[in-house]
Parts: sequence; structure tokens; C-alpha cells
Amino acid sequence: MTDLNLTPAARVRRPRPKVVTLTDAAAERVREIMARAEVPYAGLRVGVKNGGCAGSEYVIEYAEAAGPLDEVVEDKGVTILIDPKAVLFLIGTEIDYEKTRLSAKFTFRNPNQTDACGCGESVTIEPGKVLDA
Repeated sequence: MTDLNLTPAARVRRPRPKVVTLTDAAAERVREIMARAEVPYAGLRVGVKNGGCAGSEYVIEYAEAAGPLDEVVEDKGVTILIDPKAVLFLIGTEIDYEKTRLSAKFTFRNPNQTDACGCGESVTIEPGKVLDA
């Protein structure tokens, strides 16, 4: 009888591009908020949900723990946790933090976004294509 090794060999994966990135301003603002938080946060949770007049809305919140299927991205000292259902809609997105005389907010520069409503609160997003880096 022959001894067959049926255990799969460990596969070495090439590094994948980050699903989302932060500008310096966004990373600095997230670090400031997390440093002042009363509870320790695991990271910034980013996702997309159905809603608004254009069909989708970005979701951003602080997460106390990573979900079991979250995509974890480290960028500029910030941990970003991406809802697994949102990954294809967020590929290539840059998150910025903008301050004007009237407002301060996080904004999304998403190459998969095809339209937005007039108020800017909801967007139309097509699933992105995964490209080899």
C-alpha cells in the first residue's frame, strides 16, 4: 500500500491591493476621534446599504470588534473593517475628511460610483471588477 500525502500544501498568496484607502486628513481625524473615545475601538467600519433616492448610502461607524468575515485593511495607522457584502462596491475607494466653513465630513471618492443625488447623501454604485495589481 502506498502512502499518499493528501494534505494540501500551504499556498502562498500574493499581496492584494487595499480595498479602500484613507487620505492623510481622514486618517488623522479617525485617530483623533478614537483617542478620545470612552471605549476602545477595533477600527473604522465601512459599508454600503440600500437607501436614499439614488439607491445606496455609504455607512461609516466605529467598531468595537471585527466581524468574522470583515475585510481588514490597515492604512496610515488606522484599521478599516469592511462589511463583506460591500467589498465589491468599495474597491478602489479613497476616504477623505473635508472641512468647510459650514461643515466637516468624511467623503468617498469611489471609482464604482456612477451617480449621486442632488444632496449628496445617496449614490448609485456598480460592483467593481477585481484587477490584478
